[in-house]
Amino acid sequence: MATNTVTTSWKKNGKFESDNPSKHSLIMYDASDDNGDLVGFGPKALMLSSLAGCSGLDVDSLLKKMRAEPTDFNIVVTAELTTEHPKFYDKVHVDYHFYGTDLKVDKITKAVNLSVETYCGVMEMFRQFATVTTQIHMHENE
Repeated sequence: MATNTVTTSWKKNGKFESDNPSKHSLIMYDASDDNGDLVGFGPKALMLSSLAGCSGLDVDSLLKKMRAEPTDFNIVVTAELTTEHPKFYDKVHVDYHFYGTDLKVDKITKAVNLSVETYCGVMEMFRQFATVTTQIHMHENE
């Protein structure tokens, strides 16, 4: 069984620095306290980035193997927080946008579905506490 460990250190004034098994670090803060001078990430928003990153890495790897790489793609995650504490995401929607000429729609769709249904562990974690929906968008360049 794989184990990951991170250390998160208080940096005062509502900021924390968290390392990563790769030895990189990031700053987290309470986004509700941001008056425009804080630089970093809100912990809940990072969860959405993790979801997009996990699935995106799957899709990238699969499309390379399928020889079906688009010119570009991005993933937009929109999530709704509950209103009562502890506030958590109960509805999450993931939009996959693919750009290019002669997009291989069948292969792209297969890659996304494999990530969503089989490979993305973060997606599976989200399904434990939220309703997760997905949609694929193809943007053909002329």
